[in-house]
Amino acid sequence: MADLQHFGYFFSRGFGPQAWGRSDWDWGHDWTKPDLYQQSVRALEQAGMDLVIAEDAISLGNPSTLDLRIRQAYGGPKHDPLLLAPYLFAATSHIGIAPTVNAGITPPYLAARQFATLAHLSSERLGINVVTDVGSARHAGLPPLPHDQAYDRAEEWITLLRRFWRSWGSDGYVGSRPDWHFADGSELDAFHHEGAYFTADGPLNALPLDSDPIVVSPGGSGRGLGFAGTHSDVQLALAPLSASAVSDYRARVIAAALEAGRTAGDLRILFVLKPEITVSAAEADRIVDASRHPSDDDLRTAAIAWSSDSETDLLALHLDAPIPEGTFGDHVSAGTIRGLLGDTPDAPLRELLTRKARKGRVSERAGFVGTADEFADFIEELGSDADNDGIIFSGDLHPAQVYRMFGDLVPVLRQRGLLRREYGAGGIRGNLFDF
Repeated sequence: MADLQHFGYFFSRGFGPQAWGRSDWDWGHDWTKPDLYQQSVRALEQAGMDLVIAEDAISLGNPSTLDLRIRQAYGGPKHDPLLLAPYLFAATSHIGIAPTVNAGITPPYLAARQFATLAHLSSERLGINVVTDVGSARHAGLPPLPHDQAYDRAEEWITLLRRFWRSWGSDGYVGSRPDWHFADGSELDAFHHEGAYFTADGPLNALPLDSDPIVVSPGGSGRGLGFAGTHSDVQLALAPLSASAVSDYRARVIAAALEAGRTAGDLRILFVLKPEITVSAAEADRIVDASRHPSDDDLRTAAIAWSSDSETDLLALHLDAPIPEGTFGDHVSAGTIRGLLGDTPDAPLRELLTRKARKGRVSERAGFVGTADEFADFIEELGSDADNDGIIFSGDLHPAQVYRMFGDLVPVLRQRGLLRREYGAGGIRGNLFDF
């Protein structure tokens, strides 16, 4: 039997209009109310997911692309996922919840206090997905930072949060009932911090935790992988899902962890997968064949999604010409541009969009359309051939999509011995490190 792997769900649209643009919208859920998310997260807990990560971006984007980003609700609106977390904890008992937090605009003391509070309220099921988004700084009256400096700031931020979380030490809380001695102030760390990006004083006005909240981080650049190896418990990995690419990615993150004095066992590297699960191989073939001849509407949909992701209006460009040099601003990462252009930056936009719209069969390791058994084969292969820790599935947090994705897949994964059948103790950290 195969080894157990860890599984989670990336709530990719954030706390925004779930199912907009699809027939699932007609289920009639109100995306601004907690019921939709509570129903979905209960199903994910029943499915045995270790955690749910909620995407977020606090900005609607730059003024030139506002209409483009909200027209199809690709880039917003979004409510704050940190404030949704208590409702999800109230609806579940075991699954971890990791809202996205912007390390650039959330003051360290405030962040440490909020997260400590939620960790206590949830029996330590809180994680935080730390992002270094540089384009949102203007909303907080802060200057934007270059990519690597944003990671420098995030490193100072998370280091400071951990000092706050530990500022009561092991002896600060006394809790002696006979003499009503609650705490010992002499044991607290009343520190003063002046760093390159933050000034703050301790100790934290919140009770200490048995362990720090889990830190999740995305980011595939060298700087991002270095941050993960040094600071993260979970690396949310975006990479080609071949055994060789997964092995290479894992090796780079683990090397960064070892350099920081950690071990490979101190973190979990989970690769993002957005499956399209079909009832039969014949249906998968039909979907893939249809994608090879996209309509103009299909190309437009792909262009809108790309434009939103890159905050660059590709709809204004000529379809039958290459994307002009200088189209993408400094706010677009090199990795995003490579993802758009691939190995043929001089190809006409129509060709790039056609390639983006094309789908492939997971059974042929050429895409992510296939049956539950084919996906289980693929996941098992990554575990055995690449020593993969597990998978983060991606999609809307909508009951229809959750059941469509997992209705057939969960039984197969459990029958293969890949997916947990029960949870242990220890909150989100226990979920991720119990095997």
